[in-house]
Amino acid sequence: MSDLTHVELLWLEKRIENWIRFGRHAREQILDQRRRILSFAPGCIFAFVRWTSNDFGTLISRIDILRAVGPGEPRATVPYVQPGGDILLRSSGWPKVERVLQIVDAVEGLGIDPADAAPDYWHHVHNRLSVNEAPRAYTRSRHQVWLKRRRIAP
Repeated sequence: MSDLTHVELLWLEKRIENWIRFGRHAREQILDQRRRILSFAPGCIFAFVRWTSNDFGTLISRIDILRAVGPGEPRATVPYVQPGGDILLRSSGWPKVERVLQIVDAVEGLGIDPADAAPDYWHHVHNRLSVNEAPRAYTRSRHQVWLKRRRIAP
């Protein structure tokens, strides 16, 4: 059994669109033209976006920012993610998903890969957005503190 977290991506134009917004995958398996599986090593942080529609409009619009877990670690189940992951942020409904994507863009605008941002920041964003409050911006100084903390307490 693999220690990797596997995410099945499916792309049926204007029907089902599952994609990874950020994250460093360890392996990719192409199943066919529309399906592939990306695998992430334990500890990797990634954003998984799911969008589904029918003839009448959007049915599902969701983003999950997850940390891939190792063997024996607690995990939550997420559709298309095996065996699951540590949920740092979960948001649904296009306005909220769009807001999360804007926040991801802002982190990238600092020259920081969102996969390297402090996991606590994604929890903060989740908590603030869930009560319709604006989250604090991620900053270079906050990122430097996270990098130092990670070095002394892995």
